[in-house]
Amino acid sequence: MRTSSLAAPFLKRVTLLPEKAEEGCFPFGHLPFLKGGDFTLDLRAAITILVGENGSGKSTLIEGIAACAGFPALGGSQDHRPGDEPGAGALGRALRLSWLPKVSNGFFFRAESFFGLAGYLDQEGSLDRQGGRLLHRQSHGEAFMAMFRHRLDTEGRAIYLLDEPEVALSPTRQLAFLRILRDWQVSGQVQAIIATHSPMLMALPGADLLSLDGGAIHPMRLEETEHYRVTRRFLSDPDTALRELFDED
Repeated sequence: MRTSSLAAPFLKRVTLLPEKAEEGCFPFGHLPFLKGGDFTLDLRAAITILVGENGSGKSTLIEGIAACAGFPALGGSQDHRPGDEPGAGALGRALRLSWLPKVSNGFFFRAESFFGLAGYLDQEGSLDRQGGRLLHRQSHGEAFMAMFRHRLDTEGRAIYLLDEPEVALSPTRQLAFLRILRDWQVSGQVQAIIATHSPMLMALPGADLLSLDGGAIHPMRLEETEHYRVTRRFLSDPDTALRELFDED
């Protein structure tokens, strides 16, 4: 249970500073929710889940927040330096983050660049923070879960920014990850902002589910998401779904 009035969420608001938006530079002018220069995202829950079709800007927004908060572009903690990839620097420079209280402890997990980050962390030598084994000696899914279980803890206030953490996880491991998310949520010590395509992760009770589809960020129920509706329709009658799909040929 939460024991402090300063429990998560700590990052309360993300605001675009129009004077710092670099005209003609991605993502300004490309993503609908950034057009007009009046973008504001209020964060009200310990766990915020961003959903949307490919190209909607989920990953770009997560990367921009991470850059603004001081996390490296390839992922890791603020004191990690796994590489010099520029990442979402343009957006990060144009954002303002409003905190209460300010939290610097945390982690940026980016599935796309995890291979490079894992090599950096293996060289760091903190095997106790990744299940006692080198990440590159584990399968992709095992390495993901080792990170989530052992490095991203609830020992102190932290913010975790996760871009598509489900991509290497089997359905069973997605359920195990949901248990971890629930532990973060009830601890009051962790705020997480997650971009995902997984209906299973979207089902987390008490999480704020925000869609980036349709030109503006807006709240959505699980049952309203395309991810849920397509998955449910397919699993309820795969023969019909496949017949209709292949008939389009």
